[in-house]
Amino acid sequence: MIIYMTEGGKYFPVLKNSDTKRGLYINLTNRCNNNCPFCLREKKVMTAEQTLWLEREPTVAEVKAELDAVNWQIVSEVVFCGFGEPTIRLEELVELLHYVKKIQPEIPTRLNTNGLGELEHGREIAADFEKILDTVSISLNAATAEKYLQITRSTFGLQAYDAMLIFAEHCKKFVPNVVMTVVDKVTPPEEIELCKKICAERNLTLRVRPYEDS
Repeated sequence: MIIYMTEGGKYFPVLKNSDTKRGLYINLTNRCNNNCPFCLREKKVMTAEQTLWLEREPTVAEVKAELDAVNWQIVSEVVFCGFGEPTIRLEELVELLHYVKKIQPEIPTRLNTNGLGELEHGREIAADFEKILDTVSISLNAATAEKYLQITRSTFGLQAYDAMLIFAEHCKKFVPNVVMTVVDKVTPPEEIELCKKICAERNLTLRVRPYEDS
Protein backbone atom coordinates (compact mmCIF):
# COMPACT_ATOMS: atom_id res chain seq x y z
CA MET A 1 0.00 0.00 0.00
CA ILE A 2 1.20 3.50 -0.83
CA ILE A 3 -1.22 5.25 1.51
CA TYR A 4 -2.93 3.54 4.39
CA MET A 5 -4.54 3.83 7.80
CA THR A 6 -3.89 1.84 10.95
CA GLU A 7 -5.69 0.64 14.04
CA GLY A 8 -4.84 -1.97 16.66
CA GLY A 9 -1.59 -2.91 14.94
CA LYS A 10 -3.33 -3.57 11.63
CA TYR A 11 -2.86 -1.68 8.38
CA PHE A 12 -5.65 -1.16 5.87
CA PRO A 13 -6.49 0.93 2.80
CA VAL A 14 -7.71 4.46 3.40
CA LEU A 15 -11.37 4.49 4.37
CA LYS A 16 -13.97 6.36 2.37
CA ASN A 17 -15.96 7.23 5.49
CA SER A 18 -15.44 6.94 9.23
CA ASP A 19 -17.13 8.10 12.44
CA THR A 20 -13.74 9.13 13.83
CA LYS A 21 -10.81 10.93 12.25
CA ARG A 22 -7.66 8.88 11.68
CA GLY A 23 -4.07 9.38 10.65
CA LEU A 24 -3.28 8.93 6.98
CA TYR A 25 0.12 7.30 6.37
CA ILE A 26 2.26 7.63 3.25
CA ASN A 27 4.69 4.82 2.39
CA LEU A 28 7.49 5.89 0.02
CA THR A 29 10.15 3.18 0.18
CA ASN A 30 11.22 -0.20 1.53
CA ARG A 31 14.83 0.99 1.87
CA CYS A 32 16.35 1.71 5.27
CA ASN A 33 19.87 2.52 6.46
CA ASN A 34 19.24 0.77 9.79
CA ASN A 35 18.50 -2.91 10.34
CA CYS A 36 16.85 -3.11 13.76
CA PRO A 37 16.09 -6.72 14.81
CA PHE A 38 12.85 -5.67 16.53
CA CYS A 39 11.57 -3.75 13.49
CA LEU A 40 8.21 -4.84 12.11
CA ARG A 41 9.91 -5.21 8.74
CA GLU A 42 11.40 -8.38 10.21
CA LYS A 43 8.40 -9.57 12.22
CA LYS A 44 5.11 -8.39 10.75
CA VAL A 45 2.93 -10.95 8.97
CA MET A 46 0.54 -9.28 6.54
CA THR A 47 -1.90 -10.34 3.87
CA ALA A 48 -1.29 -9.30 0.29
CA GLU A 49 -4.05 -6.68 0.62
CA GLN A 50 -2.52 -5.16 3.76
CA THR A 51 1.21 -5.37 3.08
CA LEU A 52 3.44 -2.32 3.30
CA TRP A 53 6.16 -3.97 1.24
CA LEU A 54 6.28 -2.13 -2.06
CA GLU A 55 6.88 -3.97 -5.31
CA ARG A 56 8.46 -0.72 -6.50
CA GLU A 57 8.77 2.79 -5.15
CA PRO A 58 5.82 4.99 -6.12
CA THR A 59 6.33 8.12 -8.18
CA VAL A 60 5.31 11.50 -6.82
CA ALA A 61 2.51 11.59 -9.39
CA GLU A 62 1.18 8.24 -8.17
CA VAL A 63 1.15 9.39 -4.55
CA LYS A 64 -0.56 12.66 -5.49
CA ALA A 65 -3.23 10.73 -7.42
CA GLU A 66 -3.99 8.63 -4.35
CA LEU A 67 -4.11 11.71 -2.14
CA ASP A 68 -6.50 13.41 -4.55
CA ALA A 69 -8.98 10.55 -3.97
CA VAL A 70 -8.94 10.86 -0.16
CA ASN A 71 -11.96 11.95 1.87
CA TRP A 72 -10.10 14.55 3.93
CA GLN A 73 -13.01 14.96 6.33
CA ILE A 74 -11.88 11.78 8.13
CA VAL A 75 -8.14 12.57 8.25
CA SER A 76 -6.60 13.91 11.48
CA GLU A 77 -2.94 13.93 10.43
CA VAL A 78 -0.71 13.02 7.48
CA VAL A 79 2.26 10.87 8.47
CA PHE A 80 5.20 9.85 6.29
CA CYS A 81 6.01 6.40 7.61
CA GLY A 82 6.21 2.95 6.08
CA PHE A 83 8.52 -0.05 6.17
CA GLY A 84 11.48 2.05 5.03
CA GLU A 85 13.18 5.34 5.94
CA PRO A 86 11.32 8.22 4.23
CA THR A 87 14.29 10.62 4.13
CA ILE A 88 16.13 8.28 1.77
CA ARG A 89 13.73 9.72 -0.84
CA LEU A 90 14.21 13.27 0.39
CA GLU A 91 13.35 15.12 -2.82
CA GLU A 92 10.07 13.22 -3.20
CA LEU A 93 9.29 13.56 0.50
CA VAL A 94 9.69 17.34 0.46
CA GLU A 95 7.66 17.72 -2.74
CA LEU A 96 4.81 15.70 -1.26
CA LEU A 97 4.88 17.62 2.01
CA HIS A 98 4.51 20.82 -0.01
CA TYR A 99 1.60 19.23 -1.88
CA VAL A 100 -0.22 18.18 1.29
CA LYS A 101 0.15 21.68 2.74
CA LYS A 102 -1.12 23.15 -0.53
CA ILE A 103 -4.29 21.05 -0.73
CA GLN A 104 -4.96 20.64 3.01
CA PRO A 105 -3.11 23.43 4.86
CA GLU A 106 -4.99 22.90 8.14
CA ILE A 107 -4.11 19.20 8.53
CA PRO A 108 -0.93 18.59 10.55
CA THR A 109 1.98 16.71 9.00
CA ARG A 110 4.42 14.36 10.69
CA LEU A 111 7.60 12.54 9.65
CA ASN A 112 8.64 9.32 11.41
CA THR A 113 12.38 8.92 10.84
CA ASN A 114 15.53 7.32 12.18
CA GLY A 115 17.16 10.75 11.99
CA LEU A 116 19.98 9.70 9.67
CA GLY A 117 18.93 11.73 6.64
CA GLU A 118 21.83 14.13 7.00
CA LEU A 119 24.32 11.28 6.89
CA GLU A 120 22.44 9.78 3.95
CA HIS A 121 22.61 12.97 1.90
CA GLY A 122 25.84 14.46 3.20
CA ARG A 123 24.33 17.80 4.20
CA GLU A 124 21.99 19.46 6.66
CA ILE A 125 18.42 18.77 5.60
CA ALA A 126 16.30 20.16 8.46
CA ALA A 127 15.72 23.48 6.68
CA ASP A 128 14.03 21.58 3.84
CA PHE A 129 11.08 20.97 6.18
CA GLU A 130 10.45 24.59 7.16
CA LYS A 131 6.73 25.52 7.01
CA ILE A 132 5.71 22.12 5.60
CA LEU A 133 6.35 19.78 8.54
CA ASP A 134 4.61 20.16 11.90
CA THR A 135 6.16 17.25 13.81
CA VAL A 136 9.27 15.15 13.36
CA SER A 137 9.44 11.92 15.37
CA ILE A 138 12.99 10.58 15.63
CA SER A 139 13.93 7.12 16.90
CA LEU A 140 16.41 7.64 19.75
CA ASN A 141 16.54 3.95 20.72
CA ALA A 142 19.47 4.13 23.18
CA ALA A 143 21.51 6.33 25.51
CA THR A 144 24.97 5.68 24.01
CA ALA A 145 26.45 5.33 20.54
CA GLU A 146 27.57 1.78 21.29
CA LYS A 147 24.14 0.61 22.39
CA TYR A 148 22.51 2.45 19.51
CA LEU A 149 24.67 0.62 16.98
CA GLN A 150 24.00 -2.70 18.68
CA ILE A 151 20.25 -2.07 18.50
CA THR A 152 20.00 -0.50 15.05
CA ARG A 153 22.90 -2.15 13.19
CA SER A 154 23.16 1.09 11.24
CA THR A 155 25.08 1.09 7.98
CA PHE A 156 26.78 4.29 9.19
CA GLY A 157 28.39 2.68 12.25
CA LEU A 158 29.10 4.56 15.49
CA GLN A 159 28.79 8.00 13.91
CA ALA A 160 25.06 7.41 13.43
CA TYR A 161 24.12 8.19 17.03
CA ASP A 162 25.62 11.67 17.23
CA ALA A 163 24.36 12.45 13.72
CA MET A 164 20.82 11.55 14.79
CA LEU A 165 21.01 13.86 17.83
CA ILE A 166 22.51 16.67 15.75
CA PHE A 167 19.66 16.28 13.25
CA ALA A 168 17.18 16.67 16.12
CA GLU A 169 18.94 19.88 17.17
CA HIS A 170 18.81 21.17 13.60
CA CYS A 171 15.09 20.38 13.36
CA LYS A 172 14.29 22.54 16.39
CA LYS A 173 14.98 25.62 14.24
CA PHE A 174 12.52 24.65 11.50
CA VAL A 175 9.95 22.14 12.81
CA PRO A 176 7.53 23.16 15.60
CA ASN A 177 7.47 19.76 17.35
CA VAL A 178 10.58 17.59 17.68
CA VAL A 179 9.91 14.28 19.44
CA MET A 180 12.42 11.57 20.28
CA THR A 181 11.16 8.01 20.77
CA VAL A 182 12.19 4.78 22.42
CA VAL A 183 10.29 1.49 22.32
CA ASP A 184 8.89 -0.03 25.49
CA LYS A 185 10.05 -3.62 26.20
CA VAL A 186 12.86 -3.19 23.66
CA THR A 187 14.50 -0.46 25.75
CA PRO A 188 15.14 -1.42 29.42
CA PRO A 189 13.70 0.93 32.11
CA GLU A 190 17.14 2.11 33.21
CA GLU A 191 18.01 2.96 29.59
CA ILE A 192 14.76 4.88 29.22
CA GLU A 193 15.71 6.98 32.25
CA LEU A 194 19.04 7.83 30.64
CA CYS A 195 17.25 8.73 27.43
CA LYS A 196 14.96 11.05 29.39
CA LYS A 197 18.04 12.82 30.74
CA ILE A 198 19.55 13.17 27.26
CA CYS A 199 16.33 14.71 25.94
CA ALA A 200 15.94 17.02 28.93
CA GLU A 201 19.46 18.35 28.42
CA ARG A 202 18.60 19.19 24.81
CA ASN A 203 15.08 20.46 25.50
CA LEU A 204 13.58 17.61 23.45
CA THR A 205 10.40 15.66 24.13
CA LEU A 206 10.74 11.91 24.73
CA ARG A 207 7.92 9.52 23.91
CA VAL A 208 7.95 5.87 24.96
CA ARG A 209 6.27 3.96 22.15
CA PRO A 210 4.37 0.77 22.95
CA TYR A 211 5.99 -2.35 21.55
CA GLU A 212 4.08 -4.01 18.71
CA ASP A 213 4.93 -7.64 18.09
CA SER A 214 2.41 -8.70 15.50
